[in-house]
Amino acid sequence: MKSFKYIIVGVIIAAAIAIVLAFTLNTSDVNSKKSDDYIIKNTWELPKVLSEISGITWLSDNKIASVQDEDGVIFIYDLEKKEVVEEIKFAGSGDYEGIAVYKIDAYVLRSDGKIFKVARFRESEKVTTTSFDTGFTEKNNMESLTLDTTSSFLIVAPKDRDSSDDFKGLYQVKIDSEKREAKPAVKINMNDAALKEFKNKKAYKTFSPSDVAIHPVTKEYYVLEGKNPKLVILNRDGAIKNVIKLDKDDFAQPEGITFSPDGTLYISNEAGKGKATIVQVDLSL
Repeated sequence: MKSFKYIIVGVIIAAAIAIVLAFTLNTSDVNSKKSDDYIIKNTWELPKVLSEISGITWLSDNKIASVQDEDGVIFIYDLEKKEVVEEIKFAGSGDYEGIAVYKIDAYVLRSDGKIFKVARFRESEKVTTTSFDTGFTEKNNMESLTLDTTSSFLIVAPKDRDSSDDFKGLYQVKIDSEKREAKPAVKINMNDAALKEFKNKKAYKTFSPSDVAIHPVTKEYYVLEGKNPKLVILNRDGAIKNVIKLDKDDFAQPEGITFSPDGTLYISNEAGKGKATIVQVDLSL
């Protein structure tokens, strides 16, 4: 009888160990998800104040600067601490969509094309903000902004209409003169075969950029779309190399993109049915 009891106890213990092991295996990499084109390595759920997060840019020491499309505030998010560690007010309410940093100054793009320069934004208790026009308007619906470190130009792109419905341009804004080049440095061809699957009767709706970043190593352009989540990768001449569809379960509304200096990719998502997020993505290229 005792031996039978020992057998029963042994079976129960073995079952318990198996359950624990199974749970551990299933949750040890809870942040990691895989698709055919990318792997989500980490996910950070953001506080309510960043539910409308739009543009993001890498700072240093695992910190990302972000803006959202309601308040004139730069939010510094610490990936290690998993919290907002600093808020820098630079202007009143507005539809702020993109952010870039050049040396000690931040640049924030509003959807009507105006760019706000926030001088010494992390070095002064009271920042100085100036602004300048780029020649774009609400009609263009400007959301994309990044810094091209190869030339010290800001890069902007219209989400909606460009000067022609057949392309969306990446335009250079020279920081010193604060004026954009009349012609785009790169044109994303709305009739490109790579975008055939997404072709719209209104050509300009085929691809609607929500943000742009430049890979720190390859110098290729990574242009994000939030409306129909996708990532378009262009070489320096503007030729499309890859179009990666992003699953809406992982990317509710991707609005911001940035790289760390080693080429690690981060994408921010506005809150959908859940919370807003920043995700670390490895592309299967």
